[in-house]
Amino acid sequence: MTHALAAAPAARTGQDSIGLLRLYRAELRWIFRRPRTLAVLGLLALIPVIIGVALTLVDPAETSGGGGGNGDGALLASAVSNGFILPVAALTMTLGLLLPLASAMAGADAIAGEAAHGTLRGWLIAPVGRGRLLAIKAFGVATVSTIAVLAMTFTGFVTGLIISGTDSMFTLTGSTLSVWDALGRILLVAAWVVLQLWAVGAVALAISAFTEHPMLVVASVLAGTIVFTILGFLDAVSWLHPFLLNENWTQAPASVLMDPVDTAMLGEGALRAACYIAIGLSIAYARLTTRDG
Repeated sequence: MTHALAAAPAARTGQDSIGLLRLYRAELRWIFRRPRTLAVLGLLALIPVIIGVALTLVDPAETSGGGGGNGDGALLASAVSNGFILPVAALTMTLGLLLPLASAMAGADAIAGEAAHGTLRGWLIAPVGRGRLLAIKAFGVATVSTIAVLAMTFTGFVTGLIISGTDSMFTLTGSTLSVWDALGRILLVAAWVVLQLWAVGAVALAISAFTEHPMLVVASVLAGTIVFTILGFLDAVSWLHPFLLNENWTQAPASVLMDPVDTAMLGEGALRAACYIAIGLSIAYARLTTRDG
């Protein structure tokens, strides 16, 4: 009898994990059946290719001359003959708007989109815990964000190799890297960017839990990103800068292009993103637990 009672919680745990995995697979099927999701992922994957092809068609002197004080321009100028920099430059440039847009769209569709179509009510009245529901939605948004970054990383790395070759891997401080060393640094940037997008997705889920209009969620996230960017330029509110999610979005990814890598800046950005994830998911959970449909 004792053994049967001890086995019951373990059996329930196993069934819960299987049920969670089944729900997650169903959520992914629902996500990737949306044409706009596939279109956004495809366009993001093409961006590094377009940048690489464009760099081969311009005069290097014009590229370096146009960089000026623009960080993106300086990265592009360095990427002309350096395959290591191309994927990092593409991720840095799109992190300002396009990548957050992908995460915001996924977060908007996860709750507000289903509420608008009436399918969320089925989730809420079904025997599925609100915490499990939020976990499924959060995993779905995180998956979209991860695939978007990995697609850009892959196409950027391959394009850089094709255009510049394997002998063009070197840092901005002059250190030569092997292909595997360069790939390791690029994957470090990709993981860091994924974490930032998870934070954006968590904020989108929090907003999405309060509305049935997906476009309102997308507009709110993008407006917040723009406002944060503007605040980052204002010295009068410098006390607020450490709390802005995108405070070092333009500087931190480029730190892997130096020797040594500025791990402190990457760590600071990762910690900030983790805080946004915790706050965003907490707000979303609090709203879902009081929502009837």
